[in-house]
Amino acid sequence: MSEETPHILVVDDDERLRKLLRKYLSDNGYLVTVAVDAEEARRQLAVMEFDLMVLDVMMPGETGFDLARALREEGQAVPILMLTAMGETEDRIQGLETGADDYLAKPFEPRELLLRIAAILRRAAQPQPPAPAASAVLAAAAAAAAELRFGEIVYDRKREDLARHGVRIHLTTAEAALLKVLADHPHEVLSREDLAAATGALGNQRSVDVQVTRLRKKLEDDARLPRYLQTVRGKGYLLRPD
Repeated sequence: MSEETPHILVVDDDERLRKLLRKYLSDNGYLVTVAVDAEEARRQLAVMEFDLMVLDVMMPGETGFDLARALREEGQAVPILMLTAMGETEDRIQGLETGADDYLAKPFEPRELLLRIAAILRRAAQPQPPAPAASAVLAAAAAAAAELRFGEIVYDRKREDLARHGVRIHLTTAEAALLKVLADHPHEVLSREDLAAATGALGNQRSVDVQVTRLRKKLEDDARLPRYLQTVRGKGYLLRPD
């Protein structure tokens, strides 16, 4: 395989599913490494770079939710696709809130898994810019400063980096895409529909709400009382930098 072949880490305690995923993904052009639990996944992440991690939630010991949350807190940026038998809305939201990039419930169609993996890898390689035709609001190019400040936090619009005192704050690909759109239109109210269209935010407006919640935890001193990323009732969201 070439050096450009995407490398996927599959973490699942189900031996049968691990073998099936390894074969299926390998047959479809991916380099695949497997791990039986969170501990082994950490060892693999320490010695190799991965383009994506397919992570089971219900594992003995440290769950997939716990591992994803810990990795994000440690600054690990590998995109994560949660794979689990739990398909309820709140479970999906919990997975996204821990830092996962997407969520697929078992049982699933293998083709859908491939499509979701391809979509995540595409976003990771090149975060999607605002779609000019999404709406009249997003169609207008807004003149904004090279840097936006949120108290001690600075967003470099050119580099698309968020940092506090020079220390980079990790953003998932979905969070980065959302912040870029908002930063291109500071002090403008953007609707959920516009944001979903401009970011490809996992296909629905509820996902925009989830990403906003996650961004607030990184921008705000108190995410429950947002100062910089505000909700405008009945209209959408407003980014209000210093």
